[in-house]
Amino acid sequence: MDILEKLEVLGAAAKYDVSCASSGSKREKHFGIGSTFSAGICHSWTDDGRCISLLKVLFTNECIFDCAYCINRKSNDIKRATFTPQEVAELTINFYKRNYIEGLFLSSAIKNSPDWTMEMLFRTVWLLRFKYQFNGYIHVKAIPYASLDLIKKTGFLADRMSVNIELPSEKSLRLLCPNKTKESILKPMEFITKVAEEEKNFVSAGQSTQMIIGATDDSDYKIINLSQHLYKKFKLKRVYYSAYTPVNHDPRILKVESPPLLREHRLYQADWLIRVYNFSADELFKSKDENLDLEVDPKVMWALRNLDRFPVEVNRASYEELIRVPGVGIKSARRIIKNRVFHSLDFEDLKKMGVVLKRAKYFLTCNGKTFERFLIDLPPEKIKQKLIDKNSLQRPRQLSFFDREVFTSVITGEI
Repeated sequence: MDILEKLEVLGAAAKYDVSCASSGSKREKHFGIGSTFSAGICHSWTDDGRCISLLKVLFTNECIFDCAYCINRKSNDIKRATFTPQEVAELTINFYKRNYIEGLFLSSAIKNSPDWTMEMLFRTVWLLRFKYQFNGYIHVKAIPYASLDLIKKTGFLADRMSVNIELPSEKSLRLLCPNKTKESILKPMEFITKVAEEEKNFVSAGQSTQMIIGATDDSDYKIINLSQHLYKKFKLKRVYYSAYTPVNHDPRILKVESPPLLREHRLYQADWLIRVYNFSADELFKSKDENLDLEVDPKVMWALRNLDRFPVEVNRASYEELIRVPGVGIKSARRIIKNRVFHSLDFEDLKKMGVVLKRAKYFLTCNGKTFERFLIDLPPEKIKQKLIDKNSLQRPRQLSFFDREVFTSVITGEI
């Protein structure tokens, strides 16, 4: 199999891993090529509509594990391929020099053994850093069950590492991933956190993880509550949510006709509320078995359940109260606090400050007045109907990143 065929197989196989990010680090050494400034990593799109910003490939799709949801599981009869460290390094440099990418996201199935796989990932990153003097962004996967020494060596060369937690509960993990345990995932995650706290140049852009959504009956509460725990305990930069794409016919997996992309979107919104707006999982959900409302975003869902806290008076409310108002963001809340010192604010002022009045008008007053008189004592059902975003309920358009003509041109040097 030539390198183009490998790239087609292993590039396509990588699209199901969404735990990649381009933000974050600035490497201290100023030699070589590449840049890891948070601005400058360009974005592309995978087949199922997710945004990526790196050359994103698996080192191999040959696997000794048999996870029910995975296209690369050992029981599947699919085309298999394995790169060499030299091939991945050359591809990365060729793509970078032609301005297609600014970095590398390197994941892998587990071939031969976890240690063998981790060793190959380390060799690849070592070649890029020292043979090719590549100073660009590199995100590499930490393999469950692999030697912690190998993970540590790799972490000093990578900007970010990730260990995919895959499923929100230990019960689901046992059901769909018989070869993995909770400990095999959390142990390297905890190790990376510990070393990063002790060593300045170890995974300077932090670590992330991924959860698969829709393959099991785990509720959104369990998912968001787990994310909240991971952020606090392991100081993760991001938890990524991957709407399950039905690639295997396995009775252990919930029947999914199409990826639940809207549910994935709502989980990202709830995740943002936890990380940035100081919400908690227990505030967003009534019970441990509850899912997010697909018709409105989680902030609106929470506000409609807590109408006794509203309306909020713009000219007197605290910053913490303002950021919980639907349609008011971090920046607009800060602008409100800053500008109301000089004069009393009205709705026209709020609009200029970036407040989304389409949502906020139901939950705010300016000098004791509502945006419109009829909004007083409007029941939550009526407010919800007015706030339902019909556009968000439409299925996203899906674009392809894997273009054979582009890959051929890069490899042959025509571009």
